[in-house]
Amino acid sequence: MASAVSDVPRRERGMPRDGDFYRPSRDDRSPSPAPPVRTEEEKQAAAKAEYEKLLNMRSGGTYIPPARLRALQAQITDKTSKEYQRMAWEALKKSINGLINKVNTANIKYIVPELFGENLVRGRGLFCRSIMKAQAASLPFTPIYAAMAAIVNTKLPQVGELLIKRLVMQFRKGFKRNDKAVCLSATTFLAHLINQQVQHEMLAGQILLLLLHKPTDDSVEIAVGFCKEVGQYLEEMQPAISMAVFDQFRNILHESDIDKRTQYMIEVLFQIRKDKFKESPAIKEELDLVEEEDQITHKVELDGEVDVQDGLNVFKFDAEWEEHEEAYKRLKAEILGEGSDDEDDEDGEDESSEEEEDEESKAVEIKDQSNADLVNLRRTIYLTIMSSADPEEAVHKLMKINLPAGQEPELPSMIVECCSQEKTYTKFFGMIGERFAKINRLWCDLFEQAFAKYYETIHRYENNKLRNIAMLFGHMFASDALGWHCLGVIHLNEDETTSSSRIFIKILFQHILEETGLPKLRARLTDETLRPNLEGIFPTNNPRNIRFSINYFTSIGMGVLTEEMREHLQNMPKPALPAPVAQDRSDAESVSSYSSYSRSSYSSRSRSRSRSPARSPARRGGGGRGRSLSRTPSRRGGRDRSYSDSRSRSRSRSLSRSRSPSYSRSRSRSRSRSRPRPRPLSASRSRSRSRSGSAASRARGRGRGRPRSRTPSRSRSPPTKRRRSVSSYSSGSYSSRSRSRTRSVSRSPPMKRARRRD
Repeated sequence: MASAVSDVPRRERGMPRDGDFYRPSRDDRSPSPAPPVRTEEEKQAAAKAEYEKLLNMRSGGTYIPPARLRALQAQITDKTSKEYQRMAWEALKKSINGLINKVNTANIKYIVPELFGENLVRGRGLFCRSIMKAQAASLPFTPIYAAMAAIVNTKLPQVGELLIKRLVMQFRKGFKRNDKAVCLSATTFLAHLINQQVQHEMLAGQILLLLLHKPTDDSVEIAVGFCKEVGQYLEEMQPAISMAVFDQFRNILHESDIDKRTQYMIEVLFQIRKDKFKESPAIKEELDLVEEEDQITHKVELDGEVDVQDGLNVFKFDAEWEEHEEAYKRLKAEILGEGSDDEDDEDGEDESSEEEEDEESKAVEIKDQSNADLVNLRRTIYLTIMSSADPEEAVHKLMKINLPAGQEPELPSMIVECCSQEKTYTKFFGMIGERFAKINRLWCDLFEQAFAKYYETIHRYENNKLRNIAMLFGHMFASDALGWHCLGVIHLNEDETTSSSRIFIKILFQHILEETGLPKLRARLTDETLRPNLEGIFPTNNPRNIRFSINYFTSIGMGVLTEEMREHLQNMPKPALPAPVAQDRSDAESVSSYSSYSRSSYSSRSRSRSRSPARSPARRGGGGRGRSLSRTPSRRGGRDRSYSDSRSRSRSRSLSRSRSPSYSRSRSRSRSRSRPRPRPLSASRSRSRSRSGSAASRARGRGRGRPRSRTPSRSRSPPTKRRRSVSSYSSGSYSSRSRSRTRSVSRSPPMKRARRRD
């Protein structure tokens, strides 16, 4: 039975197949429709869209065969379209870069005509960028690049001028940043351009005098190398400049404190000069390709305004693209003396640049904002940093990570977070941040944003993490990787700082001081260009904030940075005093304070509050025996002293005896705690013995006689009776402020007895 079933074809068996449930039979199937035929406009639009997609891809995307790429480019034929001009721009860039990389002493005569075959007027920015990049990568080839630039300058002077301006700007930036490699490459290229008479030799003198003005080991080394290259030309064309430069070298050799290696370099330079620069000629014979009468010399100054025209490095749509191309064709025919086949050149360029297309293509933009991708990105950055042996290796690996669009801030954030996780700060992370910040402006801006973000949230970190973060940013500020204008986010006052932020600022400035030194730090903080950004740290408008800043920096050992604030605080106008409050009555439990400048050269310092059983003014000749509450102003002629003091406390217990017709014996206890009143009243705060009550004693009081009285007193003022007084200023030489509350009992002889003695 089984053999009989197996002999029947499966198609004719009665049992259904699995596919019969969802697939129709062959007879019932309909043929698939033919694909629609696209029009020429649709093909052109599709080709443009696909080519635009390829241009926006990064390396690492889908591989596109060169034949397919050329086919797409061939479909774009509209020269007025942006896609066609973009395609021509990319071809121009690759062609110029390829020709510059191929040039050498043997083939320079053949490379230059091919270079003129490209539109150097449109691509002069590309030419300058490529030749500067190639020269910086291989300094021994600098004479060849200078010779090629000299040939181009004879026909297209604007190209040579732009190259010189960019080199001058590069030297300026390198000199300000203390970048020795950049300065060395820029000066070497400028030296050979001066030898080729593309640039006037006055620039060489300016550069040498700048480098030797404040000699350091690096600046002298750069100057020696520059003088070796351009020395022979200066000896022939400008002997005065050469003499001044070598005199400066001689002074540096004998007087300056420089390294032994630098001294040997200067001695070798003098020997080369003595040998007439035989080993370092200005122009080699095989590179002397320009006639002297054909050369055009530019005069770009070192300290003049320089326009580097960075916009020429990027693609821009040209509405008159065909007219400009035709104009350059005529110029090319005039330069080369014959026409050139542009199509063959473009084909050859396309074939030679097949491998470069993948490197410059951009990756497809991925818009995945899931948290998993962010975690994976951070893990990759963390593992890359931790697996690196030195900062250079770490930066090199991190630069190869493909960061999604919008995720660039994660890299500086992870560098700071990795640094904060360490037990102690290591300079490894600071050097990584420094190198990233100096690569381009993008990373510098991201680190500046990270500094502002971490300062605002520094209270969330514990002390160890806070210290590591502060030292990381301190290293970046000290190395000028971050602009000092970032310190503008710090407002050093009592209201806008916390304990964590004050610790952060302390560690930050201490680390900067440790790496730069006090003179450099002080010079940087007193820079006029940074003064508006440092207003929050060194305030000048609010006395309270000024005192807080002075006390803060003094407490962390940087009081020398507050000298200007101290002077400013002393010179600030005093606040206006409120209007005085008049007081006419004396109370039995009143508090009196006196602060006055008397008309005499001395005034008394006292504030008295006396309490006695009776109220009676003191009589001249004597008084009845009893208790009195009295308050007497100081006499004009009395010799006493007054000082301005708003919070004085006097404790005295006085026992006084006066030798006069009325003998009195008083015992007083006083204590004062009040502020001065406007009345120019005074009471004595001293221990002395006095003679009073007679005309003779008053006469002595008006003179320079000194009353003698012994008044030990102790005064106390109840809290409910306190009053405030404002010190009044008058024409005396001293001011008096005191607080005293006296409780005295006076005893005087009887009236009859006093009259008998009279």
